[in-house]
Amino acid sequence: MKSLATFLSLAVLGASLHAAEPIPDSYKSGGFAIGAQAYSFNRFSLFEAIEKNAEAGGKTIELYPGQKLSKEQGDVKFDHNSPADVRDKVKAKLKEHNTLAVAFGVVGIPKEEDRARKIFEFAKDMGIRVLNTESTDAIDTIEKLVKEFDIEVGYHNHPVRKNDPNYKVWDPNYIAELVKGRDERIGACADTGHWVRSGLKPVECLAILKGRVVSSHLKDLHEFSANGHDVPYGKGVSDIKGVLDALKAMNFDGPISVEYEYNWDNSVPEIKECISFVRAYGEKK
Repeated sequence: MKSLATFLSLAVLGASLHAAEPIPDSYKSGGFAIGAQAYSFNRFSLFEAIEKNAEAGGKTIELYPGQKLSKEQGDVKFDHNSPADVRDKVKAKLKEHNTLAVAFGVVGIPKEEDRARKIFEFAKDMGIRVLNTESTDAIDTIEKLVKEFDIEVGYHNHPVRKNDPNYKVWDPNYIAELVKGRDERIGACADTGHWVRSGLKPVECLAILKGRVVSSHLKDLHEFSANGHDVPYGKGVSDIKGVLDALKAMNFDGPISVEYEYNWDNSVPEIKECISFVRAYGEKK
């Protein structure tokens, strides 16, 4: 009969096979794991996005499905269906720029377990901690796989759709109710810009979610309207300092993605300002 110590060591080993390691402090700025959402560079290849993110000071990055791999291989798209050789090229590019891929999204997660499992296996292979999605109908499947793989899932919000009452994830009250009683690794991917476009104040939305935030697309907009566009943090109406205060108060340790959807061809300087804002925020604390 195995000793208790042996049993416990085997249990720990078994758990570690599926445990996502915390994001190391060396990949954080101002106490937060912040880098670009590669979608900020969707007019460029993934390899270029990794380079631009590093130039802006990002140590982490969120990948998204469907970005072309490189200028040389523009016909190759990167996502959870990519074969091992393509994934290896991305891993090598990330390593070259000392960048950690921490999130992937926004990605549709099917209700069918075998199809959803492929996405979780991809995330585990790439070292990704969080999958961001809007697939509310798949929450039962998601919860099962979250428990198995120890990968978090954040429900992302786009702006309210006044002509589509079935689109509900824009509302933090809906997300709070959706994840209530579910595994705590399922929560919100807080897109502050889309909250503002929906007429909501980000700090109040975070209070509604009461700590059930696993990731964020952090945006500051130039005006409080559906037509607001991104500006560097602290120069808009989103109260980024208040947002960071709220995240810190809830002991948030997930990834923050700078999804900068403006000045598409030359956004590196603005994204650098955003990352510098968060770094300075942490240094003042």
